[in-house]
Amino acid sequence: MARLRDKYQSEVMSAMMEKFGYKNIMEIPKLEKIVVNMGIGDAKDNSKALEVAVKELGIITGQKPLITKAKKSVSNFKLREGMPIGAKVTLRGEKMFEFADRLINIALPRVRDFRGVSVNAFDGRGNYALGIKDQLIFPEIEYDKVEKVRGMDIIFVTTAKTDEECRELLKILGMPFVK
Repeated sequence: MARLRDKYQSEVMSAMMEKFGYKNIMEIPKLEKIVVNMGIGDAKDNSKALEVAVKELGIITGQKPLITKAKKSVSNFKLREGMPIGAKVTLRGEKMFEFADRLINIALPRVRDFRGVSVNAFDGRGNYALGIKDQLIFPEIEYDKVEKVRGMDIIFVTTAKTDEECRELLKILGMPFVK
């Protein structure tokens, strides 16, 4: 599973220096972290749903998720401050590259009618956000044991200063952008 990290160290360095004309290898953008977030709206009513979602997120990422809590009370949603409303995982280092490799090479091709990921999901500061509609695309999740299909947000945080640098970095790593 270290092949993405090796590819990163060899191909990314030379291709990025050539395309953007960096003088120093420290200028080259790096993949800093990947944040996987799963919002669980029915967690306020059903605590078992939160436990199941946290377990599934832990299986997908290989790391224990952090339960996120509401920052404000919102009466329209019957939500009180401090109620659990989701789970997130921040991946760095080896686990980050391993997860990115599985996402790009195994999970995304399993999406029905997959033509590539959007090129418009950059935030203007060199980060990329990807939304996934269901967790079943990951092979670690057993189809029979899933009670409810849940989506998740995957954010690639880089040290790139522009969207163009980030797009090129992710393209070299193998992210299948829509053509």
